Amino acid sequence: MATEHLSPLDLAFWRIESAAHPMHLGALAVFEAAPQAPGPVAGPGPGPEADPGCDPALRAAELLTARCVAVPGLRRRIRDVLLPVGAAAWSPDADFDPARHVFLVRTADPQVAAGTLMARPLDRDRAPWEAHVLAGPDPSSFAVLFKFHHALADGLGALALAAELFDEGPPVRGPARPLPAPAPTGSVLRNLPGILAARVQDVGQALEIGASVARAGLPLGVPAALTAVPARTGTRAVAGLALDLDDVNRIRKVAGGTVNDVLIALVAGALRRWLVGRGGPEPVGPGPRALVPVSRRRPGRAAKYGNRLSGYLLRLPIAESDPLLRLDRVRTGMDRNKEVGPARGAGAVALLADHVPPLGHRLGGPLVAQAARLLFDILVSSVPLPSFTFSLGGSRVREVYPLAPLACGHSLAVAVSTYKGTVHYGLVADAAAVPDLAALAEALRAELDMLVREMS
Repeated sequence: MATEHLSPLDLAFWRIESAAHPMHLGALAVFEAAPQAPGPVAGPGPGPEADPGCDPALRAAELLTARCVAVPGLRRRIRDVLLPVGAAAWSPDADFDPARHVFLVRTADPQVAAGTLMARPLDRDRAPWEAHVLAGPDPSSFAVLFKFHHALADGLGALALAAELFDEGPPVRGPARPLPAPAPTGSVLRNLPGILAARVQDVGQALEIGASVARAGLPLGVPAALTAVPARTGTRAVAGLALDLDDVNRIRKVAGGTVNDVLIALVAGALRRWLVGRGGPEPVGPGPRALVPVSRRRPGRAAKYGNRLSGYLLRLPIAESDPLLRLDRVRTGMDRNKEVGPARGAGAVALLADHVPPLGHRLGGPLVAQAARLLFDILVSSVPLPSFTFSLGGSRVREVYPLAPLACGHSLAVAVSTYKGTVHYGLVADAAAVPDLAALAEALRAELDMLVREMS
């Protein structure tokens, strides 16, 4: 069987990880527990009683444990290879044990537990994923925290993998394309001039992308609250907020642009509210740079695993006091990014990974991780979800909060998805730098309410 090397971008995500800065993404899915099945009744009574042995969270953990064995992508681990030097490849996890990947956690607060679990790196000697079933004090619901290393999948890929564990997954990906067979030696020699020309063009593209990234320079005027404390604790806080998608669409129809423009503008307005609410001065300057990931997957041609990403870089206009002008500036900024396209501009830094040899990723991983703070200040990621209703053991998913990795030197990452007519914001923060993450989440709600009033 041919060795399946990690792609350059997947390898970059694998190499930049450190114990204090794990590179896994996640999702916190909140389930509405299925009604308990009626059990036998001892003696006469008014009717069937709920079976006291029925535990929806335990049932969910048992199903995940059983089903993950049948998903090939969840039984692979990453190992170093000799050639090319510095490369890594996928290999079957010969010691795969579901009990090392699926966990049942009894907790008084599933959201706090999710923050603690997001801070823990995945075991790099095993298949790089975990699922934690979080059973809280409310028996009518439970949550599942899915963690996938970014080398394994991007947001869409993680969704595809998780979907295989649910009762009936939607068609969220197309069939994987077969790898092309290596060309015969004679064919390579005949095409050598064309290959060399392509390499020269490849280098030119790398230099062009690199120049645009370099022009981005060191961000100016970044609020101190968005930069990590010097001595990071490695702790994480997680917060989730659900908003009505109809309200977002109402704003979009009046102001123009896209739903994503409105969702990003809400982040800008919430940051302004939160910073001022902390007792800080009115924000000034150009505002923090947001990296907005862009999927480069073709519809219906999505691969099973790995990353196909670029990005846009956008200044969040937090110094603008007028919410309508903030929204307009976000919309025009995103329009400019789309005109240039995801293959150019400072946000396309992910594409540079394709031009770095494996040894460069291995040696330069820590430097690349440190450089993230020089390019952008906050990640604002959008993960589209299908309208399909997910369920596990008959328990239906009620809410889905995507969770993004927290880059080195950053204090906050924002991810957002829409599911069943609701917008779900997932916030991940350095707990030492942002101890009041719940206040920031509520600022998102206040910003939406204000925009709705302005549009009325």
